[in-house]
Amino acid sequence: MRTRPLSAGLLLWAALGFPVLTSVATSPAAVMAESDTVRPEVGKPLQAASGLLKSGKYKEALAKIHEAEGASNKSTYENFVIDRMRGFAAAGAGDAQTAAKSLEAAMNSGKMSGAEKLSAMEALVSAFYRAKDYNSTANWANRYAKEGGTNPQITGLIPQLRYMSGDYAATAKELQAQVNADEKAGRTPAKDKLQLLANCYLKINNTDGYVAALEKLVAHYPDKSVWTDIISRIQRKTGFSDRLALDVYRLKLATGNLTTADGYMEMAQLALQEGFNAEGKKIVDQAFSNNIFGAGKEAERQKRLRDLANKRLADEQQTLAKAEQEASAAADGSQLVSLGMNYVGAGQAAKGIALMEKGIAKDSLKRPDDAKLRLGIAYQLAGQKAKAIATLKTVKGTDGTADLARLWTYYAQQH
Repeated sequence: MRTRPLSAGLLLWAALGFPVLTSVATSPAAVMAESDTVRPEVGKPLQAASGLLKSGKYKEALAKIHEAEGASNKSTYENFVIDRMRGFAAAGAGDAQTAAKSLEAAMNSGKMSGAEKLSAMEALVSAFYRAKDYNSTANWANRYAKEGGTNPQITGLIPQLRYMSGDYAATAKELQAQVNADEKAGRTPAKDKLQLLANCYLKINNTDGYVAALEKLVAHYPDKSVWTDIISRIQRKTGFSDRLALDVYRLKLATGNLTTADGYMEMAQLALQEGFNAEGKKIVDQAFSNNIFGAGKEAERQKRLRDLANKRLADEQQTLAKAEQEASAAADGSQLVSLGMNYVGAGQAAKGIALMEKGIAKDSLKRPDDAKLRLGIAYQLAGQKAKAIATLKTVKGTDGTADLARLWTYYAQQH
């Protein structure tokens, strides 16, 4: 006979994205298997209770079990049978506390087999879950796992149960250990596990842990919302350099997170200020073609920005050859890197990358990590995925360059 499926709280459970525990283990073996040790005044009401249990009439069964309890001078075995049946009946009726007290007494009697103990613990997990006592549910689920229980509907829910009980620190510790074990074994951690881990770190204000969990999510299960969060968090890290703002915008654009007029305006202005005139014009043109620019109270300002981008690009064409000669002659390769990135932005990826590689090869860069980051981005924009990943993995700066390089690496691996 099976106890009824869990029902209370399923809507909350499903809404939180957790799997639903749909059934619990079977009730104990036939109560009257050793009827010669149970007197009629105990056995008769228990036999009636057994029939009621099979029909799912748990409260009525409890009433019959109470009749059996009224017998005088009960033997140890009779008390065990009563406790065992009362425990399963109470679990079915949703009386978790009575179920726990009764089944624990039965388990401690020494008369329960190992399999029956596991069945009892499954019933208690069900009862406490239905009572929304998630801490007790987690405690029994933990005990079940420690004593050899393997039902994945029980063992797989322990972290979620801890989370629902409000013990976020313990849940984070347990989930982090599971994630570490998955990675050590070469397995990809499950999405819901990483999401729950991130939520735990957020609840306990562990920013570093939260960002690390987000990075794993964006590496394995990327979506726009995760990209939005991780880019924002990385940019707000202590020590993140403002000079990387344009590189942040480049990642926002690549991941679909550049959507507002203000964002396009800021990115275009940064590109023009840093001499990436072709890129600046491309951003402005894209904003107009997507109807992000051209209407509203900022329309005139946006048109002026387009005029400026067009003029800057036209003026640049007059001096580009000279700029390339000067960059090639300079001891520092930074000018070549910037000039090359400008060509990449203009759609001349092959030429631009060659100049960037030449600049980095001079080995006299003021900020080599900046150069390698932008070369990695250039490779990715040019469709050279393998080179992009290899280059980005060499970026080690502590000023935000390595953080951005990791995110660009995840993006490159997915595109």
